[in-house]
Amino acid sequence: MLYKEILVAIDCSPVDDALLEHVSGLALQLGATLHLLHVVHSHTLEQERFLREYSLMTLDAYHHTLRAAGVDARVLIRSGEPEREILKEIEENRYDLLAMAIHGHRLPGRVLFGSVSRVLRQKTTIPLLLIKPDH
Repeated sequence: MLYKEILVAIDCSPVDDALLEHVSGLALQLGATLHLLHVVHSHTLEQERFLREYSLMTLDAYHHTLRAAGVDARVLIRSGEPEREILKEIEENRYDLLAMAIHGHRLPGRVLFGSVSRVLRQKTTIPLLLIKPDH
């Protein structure tokens, strides 16, 4: 399989650096386009506005860096539950690969907060690349 359209789940945290390092190299080798998706997960309108603005600034910075390195990239922002919105994005568009970083939560964190990557491993219809950043 040749990966040409790669959906990259961005969570606007330090793990994004390792993820983008991996997928940008892959995109350059394959001539692929990276679709940087962040899902804003908020509980109030004020929180939504703040997180959307912060996410857009972060994604724009990533986009600029990738373009400067010769990587074709697009920015996407959705709102809602991350796993649900990522799956909707995959359903509504044609992607060849989903890439995301995993945080490596300890057992209590996995039990309390769940795991987006766990849900996506079970439900995604396209190949999934999980990157575990070095800490």
